[in-house]
Amino acid sequence: TGMSVLIMGESGTGKEFVARKIHQMSTRSDKPFVAIDCGALPRDLAGSEFFGHLKGSFTGAFADKPGQFEAANGGTIFLDEIGNLSLPMQAKLLTVLQSRIVTRVGSNKPKQVDVRIICATNQPLGQMVAERAFRQDLLYRINTIELRLPALRERPEDIMPLAEFFLKQYR
Repeated sequence: TGMSVLIMGESGTGKEFVARKIHQMSTRSDKPFVAIDCGALPRDLAGSEFFGHLKGSFTGAFADKPGQFEAANGGTIFLDEIGNLSLPMQAKLLTVLQSRIVTRVGSNKPKQVDVRIICATNQPLGQMVAERAFRQDLLYRINTIELRLPALRERPEDIMPLAEFFLKQYR
């Protein structure tokens, strides 16, 4: 399916690993998989990172640069820790997800993109919606399929098989 996926789980549960496997098993597997750590993006540069920019559109924009949505065109974009995005960036992201059109910072020329979106978070997005820290309409858009990855302490039966696998792999 090409539906959006939201992967929820604590840090270290393998959210990016699962996202990559979903991409590899999809009809888009021969196209790019682009991962963005939303928690590491400076708020003032998130738009440029997502959508690209034109030379001179802001201080430090020394050349035209396509954004990650353009880089992922035809493939999958993975937005890790999406709960860390600011509300204004959430609004811009929602617009792109609805229209499948991006406009580089400093440009007025829209570009069509075809991307599958997979998001991940370790934050309680439902609670964040209630606190008005996350947009409900964006949560609706990204949460077509929800996967919850339990921590290893919640599945102790997996400890020995994992230990044996890693011992075999690294001995």
